[in-house]
Amino acid sequence: MDTHATEPAEQQAATDSSAADDTPWLTAREQRLWRAHLEVSKLLEYQLSRELQPHNLAINDYEILVVLSESPQRRMRMTDLATATLQSKSRLSHQITRMESAGLVLRQECPGDRRGLYAHLTDQGWETLRKVAPDHVRSVRAHFVDLFDHDQIDAMYEALAPIAEHLRGLRGRG
Repeated sequence: MDTHATEPAEQQAATDSSAADDTPWLTAREQRLWRAHLEVSKLLEYQLSRELQPHNLAINDYEILVVLSESPQRRMRMTDLATATLQSKSRLSHQITRMESAGLVLRQECPGDRRGLYAHLTDQGWETLRKVAPDHVRSVRAHFVDLFDHDQIDAMYEALAPIAEHLRGLRGRG
């Protein structure tokens, strides 16, 4: 009988690798937390994306519309937008091209910087956001926020905020 068959892959690697002796492997409790986080993250993004499809938007499109709507003059430098939406400049450029074709955003030159570009939320993009936002907020409530009680919401924020701060601090390094 193979004794490794029921072990998690990481534990099998620990047994099979001499370098694994220094690895602080996850406990069963930690592994359960990590896997639950991965599953929730993926399933939530999938569900929210699915519910945006009737509006002809992807979750990343919606995020860009929101970020631009909250920016002064409803525009942002492309490099800053890439940072704000956690996308590579190349991926954002492709996405903005698609959104331009749909009339949601425009690229505009930055005065005084010939290489710099703004992404600007069009009136059509603004109206699309205003139309879609109520449905999206209902989805976020139904699939996330309303599943917590008042104290759990505060506890989740307090648990997640330091992780986000830590990871933001790592961006741009290396």
